Amino acid sequence: MGFYDNHSPNRYQVKRGRSGFFTGLIGGIIGALLVAIIYPNILGNNQNDVSTARIETNQGTSNNNVTKNLSLDVTTDVTKAVAKAGKGVVGITNIQSANFWSSTGDEQAAGVGSGVIYKKAGDTVYIVTNNHVVEGATQLEVTLSDGTKVAAKLRGTDVWSDLAVVEINSKGIGNDQVNEFGDSDALKIGEPVLAIGNPLGLQFSGSVTQGIISGVNRAVPVDINNDGIPDWNAEVIQTDAAINPGNSGGALINIAGQVVGINSMKIAQSAVEGIGFSIPINYVVPIIEDLEAFGKVKRPAMGVTLRNVAEISAYHQQQTLKLPHDITEGIMIESVVPNSPAEKAGLREMDVIVQLDSEQVADVVELRKYLYNKKKVGDSMSVTYYRGGKKEEVTLKLTDETRM
Repeated sequence: MGFYDNHSPNRYQVKRGRSGFFTGLIGGIIGALLVAIIYPNILGNNQNDVSTARIETNQGTSNNNVTKNLSLDVTTDVTKAVAKAGKGVVGITNIQSANFWSSTGDEQAAGVGSGVIYKKAGDTVYIVTNNHVVEGATQLEVTLSDGTKVAAKLRGTDVWSDLAVVEINSKGIGNDQVNEFGDSDALKIGEPVLAIGNPLGLQFSGSVTQGIISGVNRAVPVDINNDGIPDWNAEVIQTDAAINPGNSGGALINIAGQVVGINSMKIAQSAVEGIGFSIPINYVVPIIEDLEAFGKVKRPAMGVTLRNVAEISAYHQQQTLKLPHDITEGIMIESVVPNSPAEKAGLREMDVIVQLDSEQVADVVELRKYLYNKKKVGDSMSVTYYRGGKKEEVTLKLTDETRM
């Protein structure tokens, strides 16, 4: 929660002289300066940031009592960006079956996140969100920006990227609700951005927060199976635009109203403020294309379960794995899937992988990063490993991980 300090406004006093003319002149100068400072666009000709003022003068009951009402119609690049992208940001309600002890047996809302409409094709509208927003749902419901609620269907989901695609019927969805993607590779540190979503649920739907790009190409460790060991490094955009629970799956947009990221997570510690993360849209696009087409992401696989050498005691590194004294990093094969690329290439349990093609790999995260980001299903890959203290190399052909 934030704390706001309220400060009393400065009080200006003008000493009244003998002449009413000079008093009016001084007041007029001060008033003009304040208007020029506070509302510069009223006096300027900036076409990109237009402000218009309408001043009405009402004569009071007293001869000298004049009331002036100032009405502003402010249009800025920020308001234009929100108007462009806001209609395409929706709420996603995760509905799950009630527990065994429920007296009603009805399904209940387990949580609310956000989503971004990005495609309309025939009778279907596609929405991108986070995997953790839809995880465990037995039903999904989408709330449009005008409050309309529609049933939704999960098209596909991917735990590694924390992305999912949800689809709804296109009836009533206009083209102006389909968001435009920008280029996240072109983002600059310090560039203004806006986060749009549903913090704390639908009560605050369509909330907008403003910030800047605090960092690009950040790597954040992610523990997917909750065993206390990072399984993956999420490559994300860092922003100080406020991202709260419920914002997950919402849009991070640039000043042109283009979606440049899908908001995903934040560092939630009492001593930390203004560190949120968004998945870059250039990374999102190939993932959601696979989810649309196949319901999953087709990633290459070797057919092994792995463990970091650094987690193994020095005794077993030397006595069991027979590793040379200077080899303290790498990935040990715990098991090999029958009829997998690894088995066909001759890899065995307790082999220690240290290199893929020409790239050194120190742990499971680095191995997965190389495999998922630089290889495709059907590619050949050389594997350098140690067996019984001897360095060896094999070549294998990668397959689709879902086929094993």
